[in-house]
Formats: sequence, C-alpha cells, structure tokens
Amino acid sequence: MTTTQSGQAGLETRRLPRLTDGVAQDLRHLIPEGICRTFRVMPYASVGGAVLVAAADADDAITAQVVAERIDRPVQLVRHTVNEIVAAIDSVYPPQETEVESPDARRARMQMAQMLTRSGLITDEQLQRAMLEYSRTGDPLGDILVSHEAITEDVLVAALSEMYQMQRVGLTDFTPDLEVARRLPEPLAHAFQAIPVAATDDLVLLAVARPLDAEQSAEVEEALGAPFRQLLANRTELDQLIQRVHARHYAEVSTRLLMETRPEESAHVVISGGQKAGLVLSAVVIVFCAVIWPMNTAIALVAACSLLYLVVSFYKFRLTLRALGTHLETDVTDEEIAAIDERRLPMYTILVPLYKEAGIVPRLVRDINALDYPRTRLDVKLLCEEDDEETVQKIREMQLPPHFHLVVVPDSKPKTKPKACNYGLQLAFGSYCVIFDAEDRPDPDQLKKAVIAFSRVASNVVCVQAKLNHFNQDQNMLTAWFANEYSMHFELVLPAMGAAESPIPLGGTSNHFVTSKLRELGAWDPFNVTEDADLGIRLHREGYRTAMIDSTTLEEANSQVPNWIRQRSRWNKGYIQTWLVHMRNPLRLLSQTGLSGFLSFNLTMGSAFVLLLNPIFWALTTLYVFTQAGFIEQLFPGIIFYAASALLFVGNFVFVYLNVAGSLHRGEFGLTRTALLSPFYWGLMSWAAWKGFIQLFTNPFYWEKTEHGLDEGHS
Repeated sequence: MTTTQSGQAGLETRRLPRLTDGVAQDLRHLIPEGICRTFRVMPYASVGGAVLVAAADADDAITAQVVAERIDRPVQLVRHTVNEIVAAIDSVYPPQETEVESPDARRARMQMAQMLTRSGLITDEQLQRAMLEYSRTGDPLGDILVSHEAITEDVLVAALSEMYQMQRVGLTDFTPDLEVARRLPEPLAHAFQAIPVAATDDLVLLAVARPLDAEQSAEVEEALGAPFRQLLANRTELDQLIQRVHARHYAEVSTRLLMETRPEESAHVVISGGQKAGLVLSAVVIVFCAVIWPMNTAIALVAACSLLYLVVSFYKFRLTLRALGTHLETDVTDEEIAAIDERRLPMYTILVPLYKEAGIVPRLVRDINALDYPRTRLDVKLLCEEDDEETVQKIREMQLPPHFHLVVVPDSKPKTKPKACNYGLQLAFGSYCVIFDAEDRPDPDQLKKAVIAFSRVASNVVCVQAKLNHFNQDQNMLTAWFANEYSMHFELVLPAMGAAESPIPLGGTSNHFVTSKLRELGAWDPFNVTEDADLGIRLHREGYRTAMIDSTTLEEANSQVPNWIRQRSRWNKGYIQTWLVHMRNPLRLLSQTGLSGFLSFNLTMGSAFVLLLNPIFWALTTLYVFTQAGFIEQLFPGIIFYAASALLFVGNFVFVYLNVAGSLHRGEFGLTRTALLSPFYWGLMSWAAWKGFIQLFTNPFYWEKTEHGLDEGHS
C-alpha cells in the first residue's frame, strides 16, 4: 500500500476530482465517523485504483498512517478546506448535537496535543493511539493518555493548569480542617470531585479534579454560601482526601443502611423471635411424641427427610432437563459488540473486594486493563480493609492511573465482603456496576455484553448475571469436581431459573447491576455471608428480575481441601441465613413471589439442609451393613424402605447426572469422567455444611477467608 501526499505537482493535483463534486456511494462509510471528524478526513473518489481522501492537513504523518491502515487500497490525501470536509462528513453522517465536538473543545484538544508533543512528553505513536481512542469515545485526550499511562496525572494537571491559567494544589500530605472540608455536602463533593481545602471570611479555596462549568459552579457556590476559587488537584489525591473527610459517613451507611431501613430483611438477627418460638414449639412436640411413640416419631422424621431429598432432587433434575439442548441466556453476537458506538457507552463501576491479596494485585490490574471497554469509562474500586496494610501499600506503590481508586474500608464489625462493597458503592460513578473477585478473569467483552443485554431485556431486569467457571479445573480432582459443579449450576440450573422468572441466588461475582436500583434496594446485607444469594432473592421480592448472559468469568478453583472447606462452609452458613431471613414471614414471601417462586426459593435453599442430612443417613446405612441392627430396619418399614432405597440410587444418579450434563453442555468433555466420582465430592460438601451450620450459632457473621493465588502455574 502506498500513500501519495497532495504536495505533488500542481498540474497532477488539479486533474483530480474534488470533494465538492460529491462523495462516491461505495466510499461513504469506508472510514468510521469518529476518525473522519477527529482527523478531518473523508474518502470521496477512486482514481486509477487509488482512493482519494480529502484531508485538512494532508502533510500530517499521523493522519496519513491512520487513513492508510483503514483502507486496503492505495491512498492519496488531497488537501481541502476544513469547511468542505466538515460539510461532506455531515452529509454522510448527519450530526448529533451531543456527539459533535465543539470548536472550543477541539481547540483545547489540539492545544493539549501540541503542548505534550512539543515538550517531548509523548511520542507520535502514543498520540496516534490516543487520538484513535478519542475518535471512538470522544473522551478528553488528556484523560485517555493518563489512563494508558502515556503521561502521569501530575503532568496532565500541569498542562491543564497552563491551559486554563489555574493554580494547582498538592494534597499528598495535606491535613484537612474537617469543618472547612465538610462545608460542601458529600453528594456534591463526590459528584463534582471537589472539596474545600481552606476558607476565609470572604472566599473558599476549592480543590477540583477538573474545572467546573458554570452550572456546577453556581450549585457549589449556593451550597458553600460564599464565593470560591478553584485549584486544580491530582484526581487520585483528591479522591483519597474526599474518602478521608467522609469516611465516618460511608462506614455508617455501609453497615447500618439495610438494618435500619429494612430490619426484617437483614441477617443482623440470626433467628427472629417468631422463629425461635416456632422452633421451640416444634422441638417440644417432637420430644413429646418421641416419649409416647418413640418408633413412630423416628419413622415420621425419616419419612419427612426422605421426602425433602426427593423433592429437592426432582426440582434440580427438572431444571436441568429444561435447560439441556436450549439456549436460555440473553445472547449478544460479536457483530452487535463491533457495532457499539463507544461514545454512548456509560461509565461502569467495577467493585473488587481485596483482603490479604497483595500478591495478586498486579495480575488483577492487568486483567481489568485487558477489558474491551474504554478505560476513561471505567471506575474501578479496589476495596481494601484498613488493617490490610500490605495490600494497601502494594496498590499505592503501583501508582495506578486514576480509573483505579484505592478505597480503604475502616476496620469495624462485621468485617465482610458485602460491607466493603456497600462502602465502595457509595463512591461509585457508574450507571452500572459489577463485582469481580481478585482472581477473576472475565471475558474481555463482558461489560459491553452486559450493556447490550440491559438495553434489550424487560424494564424490570436490574441484574445481569454472567456465568462462572474455573481456569485451573485440571489441577487436581478437587478442582475438577468444583468446575463440574459450576458448569451444572451456571450452564443449566440458573439459566432455567431465569427463564422461569424464579428467584435467582446470584453468584458471588460477575453480577452486573443498574446502580440506582441497587442503591434503592439497600445494596448488600453486611451481616449475610452469602450476600449475593440474599440480594438475588430481595430484588425478586421487590418485583425486579435477573437475566443470564452468555459470557463467562474464570475464577480460581480451590485446589486444597482446607481452603475449600472454609469457602464452602461460609456458603452453607449463608444459605441458611438467607432462608431464615426470608422465611420470617412466609405468607408475605408467598404473596411477593407467587407459589412457584416460593417453592423455588425453599427448594433452592433446601439443598443446604439436604447436605446436613447426608452424614446421618450414611451413618445409618453403614451401621446396618456391619451390624444388621434391628432398630434401623424398624426405621424403614414397608413403603418408606422402598422409597428410601430408591432415593439412595435416584438421588446419587441425579447428582452425578447433573454434573455430567453440566460439563457436557459447556463442552468440557475432559471433566466428564471426574463427574462420575461426584458422590465423594458430596461427602466433602456435607462436611463443610455441618461446619457452617455449627458456626451459624457460634460465630454467625464470621467471614471465612478464602486464599487466592495458590495456583500461580495457571496465571
């Protein structure tokens, strides 16, 4: 491919067609609108196999390279006036007022580019890359350069200071006067990224991340009740200062909001007074019957437990059959993703809870930066506990660009992931938000898929759940079992529940929310150790729904049994917590979810109770095999014996079948053979269930920490 500039001989140039003659139909959309407007170019005719491209600056090497890379034929740039080119662009791409760069904005962008290139702070290659991203997103050129670490935030602040003739202020070692700093209400401080740093009787000095416009300035002056002068500050330093000033407010809201506004939906009380009375009454009745009719009472309990087994197994089996051979997720094609207008993409908040995970932070940053989403539209909250000094220090040492925000959560009880997420949610800028764990590796296009899905689904869908699986599934038998279980749950069970509009217990990560609706719901329950499952039920009770999307996030499967037990015991404890919370008023739950939703909730949460029953029945079976004890025969008379025997085989078949079906549905054929040994995995699950059940009474709000980064060989 060759490029001929318009500086050739005048006679040759005069013989060429002119842009004013019109744009050839087959060339109208050869170059995307954003690039046409940014670089002031427009292809308009073909001569001798070459494409003629009108250019305002036909001698600019960057413009020539950008054009040549997008046209698979020889290209010749032909000099035209800006007015001619803009008129041609407008004829091909009718302008939308909100999407066309104003003359003042263009002058500021060009001034920024010239200032940085002439001073040698950026290379032509970096400028070209930034200009191309600007052509797609329309975001400020300086912010694009900072997000890709071509320049630092301090360099950008210095450039803006010179452009706008504004004084700068450093906040690294600044100790705020809280009375002065809180003169601007927190909602405005957060929304405008501004905070008072000093005040006299006549003037307030206001640190700002970017110059405020006239409307914002009027609102700030009214709130302050005094004139103010703006001082430009580093965005990261300003963000940290706002957090320090309002930390107490954020901590109170993150812990107490749900407990105070919706106490009946909070797990801060493990068992309500009514539930305690019901449990005591049931215990009294059972003991009374056991004294008078001991064997009949034992038989009745065995029959009830067998019935629970049967119904839970049948429900999961039914869901799986519905999902097999169908596609129940909201699907988004590659063509739809490619057609996205990035100028219209919303700000997206990513909440990443971290605790004792300093070693995994570099990989986390790498994976988030690999997302196919403009970094200038990302709002990444790295949520760290105050006592986790190693992780906090690691993040500070990395000097990350400002789309990463270090959020230090004050040390208080309960010290749980949902409390940290509540804290970060108050600082969120995104129209949508998502949770990713430290070790997560989401599909690069997952955020774009979620945005498209939200535009397509019903208006009452406020959550989009991506699938979860594991990147180290072949590490050992435990990770293979874990991957089989996730395949079954996220490939079959949850899509079927979503299609049936049943209450969906959300996965721990990769659940995407409409931020405003999440706040309206009271966010996560900081006292519930499976806050995701609980939130899924709560949003369903409020009339909202969850949809599944065909996108996967790969997590690290626990490869060590003790670590796996810690994680799984917390899950089971949380499932029982969730069941207790939502069954405080069964009639209200029934009226809000309908009969099918009510049954679905109880059968889903009922799996935790089934795991508690397993060891009891296994012990009875083993004891009978070795002793032929007569009382065990009496516990299973007639029909109960045959029903229990059938369940022994049917239940295990269903459990194995679900795991096999999940791995086959996902195409993980290598895992199928390990699924045949799933009953051994069930034993581990029951062990963890009993640990979680006991902990529900001894330490209900304790968050069992799961260690990540144990599988560095798969990083």
